[in-house]
Amino acid sequence: MIKTLTLGSLLLISLGSMAQAGTTPVIVELFTSQGCSSCPPADAYVKDLAARADVLPLSFNVDYWDYLGWKDTLGKAAYSQRQRDYAMSLGLRGVYTPQIVVDGQLEGVGSQRSVIDRLIETRKGADRPILRLSQTGTETTLTLPATADARSAKPATLWLLRYAPEIKVEIQRGENRGRNITYTNTVREMTPLAHWQGKTLTVKIAPSALANDNGDAYLALLQEDKAGPILSAIRLISLPQVPVASE
Repeated sequence: MIKTLTLGSLLLISLGSMAQAGTTPVIVELFTSQGCSSCPPADAYVKDLAARADVLPLSFNVDYWDYLGWKDTLGKAAYSQRQRDYAMSLGLRGVYTPQIVVDGQLEGVGSQRSVIDRLIETRKGADRPILRLSQTGTETTLTLPATADARSAKPATLWLLRYAPEIKVEIQRGENRGRNITYTNTVREMTPLAHWQGKTLTVKIAPSALANDNGDAYLALLQEDKAGPILSAIRLISLPQVPVASE
């Protein structure tokens, strides 16, 4: 049943030929919950999507099902609000789990693979501004070119997302009691880096903003404000600094 409700130093490198070729992966956001019995198939689907180079799936655990008997250990009120903002932006009557939003523009039931696969295909190759990454020593720079007509560009925010590639959780109560579920690319934190409205933008990221001790990965994402379309994204990976032997 589908549930409904009204970088010490780190080296950053772009991942895969998609980023190197100047193209942008399709962003797939799953809104899920550990307390939702219909969510595990969608969680498994996101794990499969993560193996693709042309798609970057993200998991956002919501907290509005906590009252059913199990408090989601990954859930955040901010992610429930993000989903509500999408509902308003997409003209939906409410929110539900499991829900997938593709590039901030299309949505569907997260467990319906064939439906979501078709939505992803409609977004592949879409014309969009290209985020570019450069790394010199400990300095990380993101550059976004100007649009052809900056005056018509809508306000957008450049976000830094930190996410965990894999988290395994044993559910002890609620609808998924006794199950061990793997969550893929779970978003831990979203930090605004800059605002953009069509003009050339250059952002330098402090090493401290990318500090990582537990294997988390990073993503820069440009999205129109108020949960609008995702305009661009680039995947990043952090690698711990190799200690330098003292003389």
